[in-house]
Amino acid sequence: MYKNIYTISSDTKIVSKILEIHIFPQILQFASTSGYKIILAEKQNWYPDLTFIKDDNEEIKFALDIKTTFRRNGKTAGFTLGSHGGYFKERDKNKNIQFPYNQYSGHYCLGIIYTRTDVSNNLAETEIYQVQELQEKYESPIKKVGKRSVTTINNLKSITSVIKDFDFFAAEKWKIASDRQGSGNTANIGSVLDIEDLKNENGIFSQLGEEWFDEYWINYGSATMLKDGKPAKITSLKDFLAFKGRHDLLDKINSKTYNKKNK
Repeated sequence: MYKNIYTISSDTKIVSKILEIHIFPQILQFASTSGYKIILAEKQNWYPDLTFIKDDNEEIKFALDIKTTFRRNGKTAGFTLGSHGGYFKERDKNKNIQFPYNQYSGHYCLGIIYTRTDVSNNLAETEIYQVQELQEKYESPIKKVGKRSVTTINNLKSITSVIKDFDFFAAEKWKIASDRQGSGNTANIGSVLDIEDLKNENGIFSQLGEEWFDEYWINYGSATMLKDGKPAKITSLKDFLAFKGRHDLLDKINSKTYNKKNK
């Protein structure tokens, strides 16, 4: 009614949802031209965000999660890649997943990386703008909305965005995974952190293969080995390969990613 522009915060949940809204029409167009239909996750916490189903063969399905995150130090970013419990272990079940995990032909991430704009004034997140180019000639400008002042500007370009400098990439989940959880209090697989590694599918399992990714994360934190004479839960890929007696595969651990992680 008043043609005001309300700024948002740089809170990742808000930014992520807005980015998803903007990109969704492009995903629909891609699916249509590729001969697929899309099913959205029935519930907010279900995996995946989107299921691609082939128009002429509904047995062919692909999982797609949209992942958004901001750059840290200009070179790193990271996110979670879904659970390594529940549906990941019981792959013929459909708890918290749109279709059983083993029905998907592939599991993909569409990654969006952005830079947060530095805002020196914390109150900028609650600022209201009245854009002159949106106003009708007969409308009188409003100076206040509630307790918040309205700032008059000439055009939309005068408003500083809370985010900028976007990078987009698509990758198979296992190819950008690390061997560490993405968050401390939930059973989520973490991605590698280096932006170039993410964009080039250069994760810790990338030279080993998807089967090792699956087996490692199915057993993460539950398999136990003797380490220095004491039982220890296995939470690193190096220990897991040693536990399996596959010392011959240690040189296939992506050393570039692994060394970065362990610095």
